[in-house]
Amino acid sequence: MDQKFPISACIITFNEESRIRDCLESVKWVDEIVVVDSLSTDKTVDICREYSRKVYQRPWPGNIDQKNYAMGLAKNDWILSLDADERLSPGLIREIQDAIRNPGNIPGFFFPRRSFYLGRWICHGEWYPDYQLRLFKKDCGQWQGTNPHGRVIVPGKTGYMKHDLYHLNYKNFSHQLRTIDNYSTIFADIMADRGRGFSFHKLLFQPLYKFIRGYFFKRGFLDGLPGLIIATSSAFYIFAKQVKLWERVRSPEKKDSEGSKR
Repeated sequence: MDQKFPISACIITFNEESRIRDCLESVKWVDEIVVVDSLSTDKTVDICREYSRKVYQRPWPGNIDQKNYAMGLAKNDWILSLDADERLSPGLIREIQDAIRNPGNIPGFFFPRRSFYLGRWICHGEWYPDYQLRLFKKDCGQWQGTNPHGRVIVPGKTGYMKHDLYHLNYKNFSHQLRTIDNYSTIFADIMADRGRGFSFHKLLFQPLYKFIRGYFFKRGFLDGLPGLIIATSSAFYIFAKQVKLWERVRSPEKKDSEGSKR
């Protein structure tokens, strides 16, 4: 693609040498690529510098702050915010280009995100279509929410793309379990620091509701065994967050410092 579109692709990374190249290949048609790396120890930074001169390293302050920092380094009015384990499908690239040519009065666009998990693309349940607002006007959008998760907030009307943002989130089940352990600790620490109390009702009923909604109501069972694993692990994540919040409320001096690490 010879034509460069006036978009700044903002990507955050940490030890992603096995996945970052495909992400960068999918956005090499944009005018600017901004990468903020959290002090990787592998070849991530070297690979990123093959695609952009705007590669920065910064200690990890949390997901939301890092993404807003990357956005602040961008020069263009339009921001395309991606994680290293995400890449644009060919159809989505064409949709984005068409939207930039004639955006009208829409300041932000949602992408349907499809995850590749345990050897197959997930098409049902809680994980699809999993709409994510990732293309937005810089002066309108900002990452907000609670770490480790966050979302872009823009005022006014938003648009929805039809083609997928591909997501290669977990390398295997062990990777997913490590992430659940890390994210649930971060959640518990933040909630405890905010004075949020433990809820036995949430511990008992929210995991069950999460499983039933994802596996039955949203037809996660159509994704075979991976669909069952997703529904079960999603419920366990809710359970783990509440158990760790209970631990933190009971023993606030024993805060698990590992949860603050990326």
